[in-house]
Amino acid sequence: MKKILVAAVALIALAIAGWLLIKPTARVAIVTSGRAVQAVPGSVVVRAEFYMDLKSEIGGRVLSSQLDLGKHFAAGDILLQIDSGDLQLDIDRIQGEYEAAKQRQAVGSSVKLDLETATENLAVLEKMAEMGSYPLAELEKRRRAVKQIEQRVALEAVANKREIANFENTLAVKQRQLQKMTIRAPFDGVVSVINARVGDLISVGSSIATLISTSRTVEARISEENFAGLRTGQKASVRFLGYGGTLYPATVAQILPTSDPDTQRYVIYLKVKIAPEKLVPGITGEVSIVVGERSAKAIIPRRALFGNNVYVVEQGRVRLRRVETGYVSVTVVEILKGLQAGEQVIVEKVDEFRDGDRVRAEVTEAR
Repeated sequence: MKKILVAAVALIALAIAGWLLIKPTARVAIVTSGRAVQAVPGSVVVRAEFYMDLKSEIGGRVLSSQLDLGKHFAAGDILLQIDSGDLQLDIDRIQGEYEAAKQRQAVGSSVKLDLETATENLAVLEKMAEMGSYPLAELEKRRRAVKQIEQRVALEAVANKREIANFENTLAVKQRQLQKMTIRAPFDGVVSVINARVGDLISVGSSIATLISTSRTVEARISEENFAGLRTGQKASVRFLGYGGTLYPATVAQILPTSDPDTQRYVIYLKVKIAPEKLVPGITGEVSIVVGERSAKAIIPRRALFGNNVYVVEQGRVRLRRVETGYVSVTVVEILKGLQAGEQVIVEKVDEFRDGDRVRAEVTEAR
């Protein structure tokens, strides 16, 4: 019995010794000196520069369509063709009448021939009147008759000109209608909604499709208290939620002068260095805009900070340290008081440690 008791005590002692030897690992970062950055945070959303509800100016039946959901197109590409058969027949008819009118006018005017005859006769009668062989009263009547024919010739010329102009104007209107029956893309974009298919009968002003421009805007919203220090051209870093922790460099491109009345947040636009195809409308993220930089004696990863505290590893033990912060950016924080360069701060699973815990420190990347 005594031997069993001794063995049990020995096992317990070995277990306690093993537990003391196996310390939990604390992943730490080294406190460094360097450039501290004061950054203004904000939320980000990617938007298409504009949407368009594509509508038809001409009614008719859809003859062919190049509209497919998600399809990219360039400005000027044909998207949809409306059946133009009836209109083309009307154009052919008007064109024929136009050509006939021009040929008729080219033949010459019968009224103009009457004028030439009347003018020649009047010249003969005037000579006879000069010799006294023709009454002056009758000569005057002849002169008035010639004037009337001249007026008829002038009116006929005006009518002919108006007829040709009317034909040309009508043809221009019909050709314009014909052009509108071929619906082209007004800008580079993508098809997002289709409302008309081949065979559909559409009316004037009916919606054919919704188009989204391929150009994008990155819109950031900044709180009122952080707005004052913003300037165009300031550097920024953008993190999109859909692309993990990758930071994309950016600059402030435009600042709107008024805030949203509902949220009291100001809108700015960013120019982000990122592949255009990654800027999917609706994707969100966060931005950090640099408004100040300075030399700092102590910089730590932002994830090491909880409240105004950090955990420091000293000689294998965790020590709670209260600190005073300075400039804050997306990834790092300047420490004004409470830390020195070279010390180690816990940066992962901070909530699992307590002041006084024995740990084995494992250095990770500082940022």
